[in-house]
Amino acid sequence: MAKPTAGKEKPKKAEEKPKKSSDEELRHIVRILNTDLAGKRQVHMALTGIKGVGRRCAKIFTERAGVDPNATLGLLPDAEIDKLKKVVEEDAINILPIWMVNRRGDIETGKDIHVMGMDLNMTLREDLDLMKKMRSYKGLRHERGLRVRGQRTRSSGRTGAIVGVSRKKEGTPAAATAAKE
Repeated sequence: MAKPTAGKEKPKKAEEKPKKSSDEELRHIVRILNTDLAGKRQVHMALTGIKGVGRRCAKIFTERAGVDPNATLGLLPDAEIDKLKKVVEEDAINILPIWMVNRRGDIETGKDIHVMGMDLNMTLREDLDLMKKMRSYKGLRHERGLRVRGQRTRSSGRTGAIVGVSRKKEGTPAAATAAKE
């Protein structure tokens, strides 16, 4: 038999919020400098998803763009995202102090530049190829897959299946039996 539930209704939760309006406004992916950034993260932390942009650079970019660094990136209006894009993509070298740029005295141009995004991967590859081509010590080490920055290689950094030190056997088996007697 079912119990009568007249007069006893379940209380509704007070924390029920309409999620449709916030989900419609939230962009899950924001694209800046050909990089997909998470829209759920804070602006200054989401910008660190761009290669070549750290927390300090991200803070400077948000201050220059006039965007709240603690705001959620996906909830920003289009105008603020466009300001942020402009600052990151076009004005980065003018905004960052000279000591903060990642490519001072570029080999090709001689200027101080800050490389970000996919350009950073490309310049790194070009630098390694140049070192290999000119047969510098670092280039040779990169080419051979060895440690480049002066680390020890005798005891650590070993690769391959054999681990440990192999010892030479003492003499021949005949010498070993003669030594026992």
